[in-house]
Amino acid sequence: MSRYLGEFLGTFALVFAGTGAIIVNDVSGGVIGHTGIALTLGLIVMTMIYAVGDVSGAHLNPAVSAGFWLARRLPLRELGLYALSQLAGAMAVSLLWKALYPEHTTLGATLPAVAVAKAFILEVVLTFLLMFVIIHVAVGTKERGLMAGVAVGGMVALAGIFAGLITGASMNPARSLAPALVSGNMGQLWIYLIAPVLGACLAILSCRMMRTTDCYIVLERDGRCAEGSWGNGSADP
Repeated sequence: MSRYLGEFLGTFALVFAGTGAIIVNDVSGGVIGHTGIALTLGLIVMTMIYAVGDVSGAHLNPAVSAGFWLARRLPLRELGLYALSQLAGAMAVSLLWKALYPEHTTLGATLPAVAVAKAFILEVVLTFLLMFVIIHVAVGTKERGLMAGVAVGGMVALAGIFAGLITGASMNPARSLAPALVSGNMGQLWIYLIAPVLGACLAILSCRMMRTTDCYIVLERDGRCAEGSWGNGSADP
């Protein structure tokens, strides 16, 4: 139960800060700015990795959890519970922002500013890069360690800085789904549901091509990683 609570709270914090930065920027006349929004997302991801990384792994993202499942680091039965916890956290935040700012039309929803095909490709590539970083700094199912938060948070901020203005740089179905549902901006939502999962899966396949022993691991029947099978050659403590 602690893992799912960790994912709920971590995703709550991510969406609260990420969509909140957009809302506050809009109502304050652009004081935060595009770069400030991107840095906010990177910083909240970094801090949540350090806060709950040793509890749940700090996936905070159904696409990332799907990537860990494909890498055989997360049992299928837990994948659904992780995704539900993440979606619940995101929805709670969007409902909160709706109550606070009912006049805001998007609530921080990710809306493409380019053609659908371009937005889809960009979100695939952005999530590919994010998952590529995550899978190489994670230990088993968990993003933890001294530099994991810096690496993953830095990748999120980087993606937001150069791609946020054209796609929103979501890379996260939960982050996009919740504000879209609550605000009613669901026209291009499918991009942000499919592209991140595809990008994450491609990243796992690329990892498999580069590291034949570290990306895929063996799970015991109870869903725990087998001895010595965790990423980077270390066993589950």
